[in-house]
Amino acid sequence: MSKQIQVSGLDAYYGSHKAIEDVSMTIEPRSITAFIGPSGCGKSTFLRTLNRMHEVIPGARVEGKVLLDGEDLYAPNIEPVSVRRSIGMVFQRPNPFPTMSIYENVAAGLRLNGRHSKSHTDGVVEQSLKGANLWNEVKDRLNKPGAGLSGGQQQRLCIARAIAVEPQVLLMDEPCSALDPISTLAIEDLMVKLKDDYTIVIVTHNMQQAARVSDRTAFFNLAEQGKPGKVVEMDETSRMFTNPSQKATEDYITGRFG
Repeated sequence: MSKQIQVSGLDAYYGSHKAIEDVSMTIEPRSITAFIGPSGCGKSTFLRTLNRMHEVIPGARVEGKVLLDGEDLYAPNIEPVSVRRSIGMVFQRPNPFPTMSIYENVAAGLRLNGRHSKSHTDGVVEQSLKGANLWNEVKDRLNKPGAGLSGGQQQRLCIARAIAVEPQVLLMDEPCSALDPISTLAIEDLMVKLKDDYTIVIVTHNMQQAARVSDRTAFFNLAEQGKPGKVVEMDETSRMFTNPSQKATEDYITGRFG
């Protein structure tokens, strides 16, 4: 079900400003890939190019190729909506739909993709909440507002909502930055479990998190302020954190950066 992503020669722009330049990488199926690097170096921008969320911003555009199992996601005949269906996204701050119940939050994506019987929807909601490791905590209050859950539970609800439509890839933009350590651990455990079924890509400022959960890590950096962000190196996480090939990577990981 999960798929390989191949990116080649990707540039991303906001109007005339080039935010990232010449990014090429392969993201393996059923793995967790972490993007690390200082603020403003293009990690989140690049993440959003992978499911065509970048172009939602007026004036934003992408050059280069993003292939999902060989299919060019930016080809003229490809609908952005279908890309976002197969490549789900979880944002930095939990964002359950505030007026909807827990049940309706998870079912929302299904309803956008066509009508389903109540029994089918019930089954998907239960499976998705189980997949997000939330079912046991909310099964007796599915009709209560999703916004009434704790921050960590809301983030897992957003993950349940993302996986309800059966994507192949899950993008997570600093999914734990607004959470306490216990909720963070719950999300990290969940990521490791979910990679059995999904290709997962995370942006994180937390070095320990990247080291704990990811299989591969890419380090993004700016050559200088105002220049586009680039990938300095990408490797197995264990090697990146013990023996990086670039001094800039070592300085960033060890905190000697800047």
